[in-house]
Amino acid sequence: MDFSASSFSSYYHLIFISLALIFSTLLVSRKSKQKPIKLPPGPPGWPVVGNLFQFSNSGKQFFEYARDLLPVYGPIFTLKMGSRTMIIISSADLAHEALIQKGMVFASRPSENPTRTIFSCDKFTVNSAEYGPVWRSLRRNMVQNMLSSSRMKEFRDVRDMAMDKLIERIRSEAESNDGVVWVLKNARFAAFCILLAMCFGVEMSGETIEKVDQMMKDVLITLDPRIDDYLPLLRPFFSKQRKQALQVRRQQIETLVPFIEKRRDILRNPGSGGSAASFSYLDTIFNMKIEGRKSSPTDPEIVTLCSEFINGGTDTTGTAIEWGMARLIENPAIQSKLYEEIAATVGSRKVKEQDLEKMVYLHAFCKELLRKHPPTYFSLTHAVTEPATLAGYDIPTGTNVEFFLPAISEDPKLWSSPQRFDPDRFLSGGEDADITGVTGVKMLPFGAGRRICPGLAMATVHVHLMIARMVQEFEWSSYPEGSKIDFGEKLQFTVVMKNPLRAKIKARVV
Repeated sequence: MDFSASSFSSYYHLIFISLALIFSTLLVSRKSKQKPIKLPPGPPGWPVVGNLFQFSNSGKQFFEYARDLLPVYGPIFTLKMGSRTMIIISSADLAHEALIQKGMVFASRPSENPTRTIFSCDKFTVNSAEYGPVWRSLRRNMVQNMLSSSRMKEFRDVRDMAMDKLIERIRSEAESNDGVVWVLKNARFAAFCILLAMCFGVEMSGETIEKVDQMMKDVLITLDPRIDDYLPLLRPFFSKQRKQALQVRRQQIETLVPFIEKRRDILRNPGSGGSAASFSYLDTIFNMKIEGRKSSPTDPEIVTLCSEFINGGTDTTGTAIEWGMARLIENPAIQSKLYEEIAATVGSRKVKEQDLEKMVYLHAFCKELLRKHPPTYFSLTHAVTEPATLAGYDIPTGTNVEFFLPAISEDPKLWSSPQRFDPDRFLSGGEDADITGVTGVKMLPFGAGRRICPGLAMATVHVHLMIARMVQEFEWSSYPEGSKIDFGEKLQFTVVMKNPLRAKIKARVV
């Protein structure tokens, strides 16, 4: 989990510190006698609050705060963030040991804060479920019944249509703005439309799509961390925020349940849906069997699963495209080389999904893109199913195990010139990396092991296809003309450009 110091700024008052110190003696006295636990080293903190206010006072984003501690404490260290104990891992070897060699032990998730519990239906999602029968049932259904290669092929027309609309949107925006376009919002919306169609399989108007998109954004904003997530004793001060979260949850359910009902009706009455898709993710959920449960998922649980499916691939894909286009603008030679490969592969016709496997340089470019710009600073938080050890230190149950991705994908021990963006490193027998981590960890854009992102194959198809179509149709350059790209970062659900990318485009002459 990631957050910024500014998330806490409005709540950082003397009363919080005073309350923490008042309760510290009481809480410490309640601790039962245990065998001493040898946690990884870390900066000393205050009673109860730990390092929470040290971070808050730093004025840094959490990834910056953690990165500054690496030279001091090494590749594995501990931070006490209020009631949470975080163990930060930044070594490829330790990540491989934990996620692959000891994958079953490190395959669970820690407890969630109350707000996330509301939206996850008490951890009823593929990503948040604890390692066990519910997780196995949910993941098996998503991977086998929705994201298999055969099912993915069924949605090729959806992706082609979304790509055509993306190009139309970009061209229209450019015509209205002297050739200038916003990259992230267009790419993100294209990904959102694909996932919405795959999830519900019902026709929606443009206005409806915008409404659902805004609702999904409201949910993500509501899930932003608060200080009471780390200091539960402060929750009475946040009753207003909890009521707001419950209201957003109600709106989420009220917005999505009508589409769920519509899809149910279509399945009950084949042919009644007009242009409805022949298959959707919803179809796999309605009568899904959950190990240890007699009942099928409830409507709120279905809403949660649908939201996970859509949100999981929308911002991550949009962000990847924004960084990708920024790199192509920064490196015109790379953009030209990529365009030449596309033209040599498909000629004057538009790129189709089947063409992607022939484009070696496109694959190298996208792999380098994921190395330099993973979607998040930290993979989704892990937890151990039983007390474990790593690097000679104890990893207790209930602790948050965090894998710091940039430290791995930019490790000079693993990569030559890691700060340089160079797709050629993956060509001509040069460097390589297994993005699944099975044969060794050098980059972890999708995590690794048992909890690796189930949508890995779908996400890579979307990124490859979107970049190929955007480069085929337009030549991309900086705006204002001649300006340098600012590669500053910030966290906004995913790692986005601090200054959203605006680009100048010019239609290519075929």
